[in-house]
Amino acid sequence: MTDTSNITNGQLVIGATPAAATGPEHVETPVAYDAILLAGFGGPEGQDDVIPFLRNVTRGRGIPDERLEEVAHHYRHFGGVSPINDQNRALKAALETELRARGLDLPVLWGNRNWDPYLEDVVKEAGERGYGNLIAIATSAYSSFSSCRQYREDFARVLDSTGLIDTVKIDKVRQFFDHPGFVRPFVDGVRDGLAKAIAENQDLDVATEVTVLFSTHSIPSSDAAKSGPDFRGFGPDGAYAAQHEAVAQVVLDQAWAELLEQPEHAGLQGTSKPAWKLVYQSRSGPPSMPWLEPDINDYMNEELKGGPTRAVLIVPLGFVSDHMEVMWDLDEEATETAQELGFWSIRTQTPGVDPAYVAGLVDLVLERVNGTPTAERPHETDLGPWYDVCRPGCCENERAGFKPAAAGLAP
Repeated sequence: MTDTSNITNGQLVIGATPAAATGPEHVETPVAYDAILLAGFGGPEGQDDVIPFLRNVTRGRGIPDERLEEVAHHYRHFGGVSPINDQNRALKAALETELRARGLDLPVLWGNRNWDPYLEDVVKEAGERGYGNLIAIATSAYSSFSSCRQYREDFARVLDSTGLIDTVKIDKVRQFFDHPGFVRPFVDGVRDGLAKAIAENQDLDVATEVTVLFSTHSIPSSDAAKSGPDFRGFGPDGAYAAQHEAVAQVVLDQAWAELLEQPEHAGLQGTSKPAWKLVYQSRSGPPSMPWLEPDINDYMNEELKGGPTRAVLIVPLGFVSDHMEVMWDLDEEATETAQELGFWSIRTQTPGVDPAYVAGLVDLVLERVNGTPTAERPHETDLGPWYDVCRPGCCENERAGFKPAAAGLAP
């Protein structure tokens, strides 16, 4: 095992390229990368995979198979197949196409945290192919333990377990919650969703009868509080909630402005935008553990029921593609709740392989390849551009504590 006892604040970033090793917030030194590491969550690809996959997801928590079956039925409903692996195959292919179109010779390697192809195997392959410098893209846009730091801990663990920590270096693109390429598909979805709501609901008062529900994965409140670096002062729900709130406002503002530019909606000029709310979904912890709220279904039942709302837009703001949580928790459960309450509803798109999103991911890689100055890096909120190298103490898992993590300064 690698000796990490001498790694303290500001002294060393584990397994990083020389440009990032001392931990600048933004790396403005060009780096010659050999390949892109696309890091995903992973998912089962058949009924026999479901429980072994869920054991991987919950490893170290001692959860019995009987409890895992309570979650397994979501996957079994779709034949035991999660859509996430095919989505990452499609994203890998789209990235390769975009790279070729720009004349960039960067192979894309894909590895998962919880299912085949595993990160261990992919990093080992990188070493065998002589790829010394990897730039990682995690398929998660926001800051929290599960969406950023856990990936970084995985990178450090894999470099250690494969014996490649002195041979292979892994940097990581910044969290891209407010990058224009990530934001654009949501703007398109909300704009088009509002237009559809107006077309299909006679005399709809958009200002009072439409509610836009921006939904993301709930996380334990203790993890939320630790998300992002302490010195930013994000409040009790940390950077995770702050980032979502900021992006939601940008998405609605841009979507509304573009809707008003359409001749058929010129009559909306001077009216107020619809109401919106950040809501949460997919809670999986014990009832005794506080998680971020409100749940999307509870919010519709407790806050929208009996009010003026006639139409809801369900926006999967926390997701990069149509994960199982989107297909089950939103397309099935939340849509059913909306129907039971008599609401017209639509679930808007995720980025998936939208050309703007794919191009944006390549742009993020090129920031590090070219050492783009911080002032020239695009960002849609005042919170960005986020850090290339995560700050000390960022996104701690309060229950498990800190473990060595690549692409960030040690706590």
